[in-house]
Amino acid sequence: MSNFATIIMAAGKGTRMKDPNRAKVMFEVNGKPMIQHVVELAQSLKSEKVIVIVGYQRESVYSHLETVSPNVQFAVQDPQLGTGHAVMQAEPFLRRYTGDVLVLSGDVPILRKETIEKLIEYHRDNNAVGTILTAKLDDPTGYGRILRSKSGYVVGIVEHKDATEAQRNVKEINSGIYLFDNKYLFSALQFINPHNAQNEYYLTDVFGHFWSQKLVVSAMMTDDYNEIRGVNTLEQLKEAEEVMKTRNN
Repeated sequence: MSNFATIIMAAGKGTRMKDPNRAKVMFEVNGKPMIQHVVELAQSLKSEKVIVIVGYQRESVYSHLETVSPNVQFAVQDPQLGTGHAVMQAEPFLRRYTGDVLVLSGDVPILRKETIEKLIEYHRDNNAVGTILTAKLDDPTGYGRILRSKSGYVVGIVEHKDATEAQRNVKEINSGIYLFDNKYLFSALQFINPHNAQNEYYLTDVFGHFWSQKLVVSAMMTDDYNEIRGVNTLEQLKEAEEVMKTRNN
């Protein structure tokens, strides 16, 4: 499983958490900030580097992680211009890195180690330059959709806001968790632009560049939607806590 680095996106404000004095990733699940759960996941997988992208209320994230995980490195995203822009901030740490790069979100605290181990294996078995962790949802509203060819290959990812009516009927969603071959990731990021409904740099746009170069993009579906759920509200925080307690029991 070795020979990979991890980028954790943790710059967001978390407006719906209703506490402007706190970084979203510092809200606790089972007695630990969400970001700590995600860092510990990366470390349990023996990630060679762990780079946390910080932004809003970043001092609190620094000070906590420097105490519990002193080997973590930090990159600052300010202003926050989307997921692609967030990953761009990690380039100085990975410019000469040879291996894969796992991209995680700091607000997805109940992702399982076994799932990421399978993702890494799947990515390498398929000789992919990028692999997406996906899930099927009865109500996929708000999530980016995975578009596949008849033969099952991934041929597109479209954000909910940019999707057509037909694309919104697709149930397979993008979890926002990815594995990339580092050699291709940062060169592809040079080709993305913010021409979309949000005026942001979408990390998913790198896949468009991969397809234009006839490179292999794969997608692996998790059988447990719960583990890839992001926490955006206090209600979702409570739900994540319940899932973790059930799992621990």
